[in-house]
Amino acid sequence: MRGPPVQNDQGRVFREAWITGVRKYYPGEPKPGYVAPWDETPEWERQAAAAVYGQVREFILVSGGAAGRLTRVQKGRFVALCWIAQIYRHFEDPKPSYVADWDEMPEWQRETDADIFERIESEA
Repeated sequence: MRGPPVQNDQGRVFREAWITGVRKYYPGEPKPGYVAPWDETPEWERQAAAAVYGQVREFILVSGGAAGRLTRVQKGRFVALCWIAQIYRHFEDPKPSYVADWDEMPEWQRETDADIFERIESEA
């Protein structure tokens, strides 16, 4: 296994995977903020992206490879829950759509979250 990228790089990897997923799955034209490059991403979001990357990577490593046996839904749910925790960390009273449970999330977002897990998995 390779060593972990530095935190800023971890956040960038997460963000790149997010943008790739949005462009692949989002129906129609995504909001500009959804596909804004790293340098235009708000600081709180950069911190959250790096934190979630770290959580997913650690989860993969402590599973001893067993995380690879999770379904895409399970992988996506894990990313979504980690992200929701970051939203609560950074916002006192977030909009309900920011903290929606898996079944309430749009399909494009669920697919994107699963892709994010798999991207991190490929680097762990």
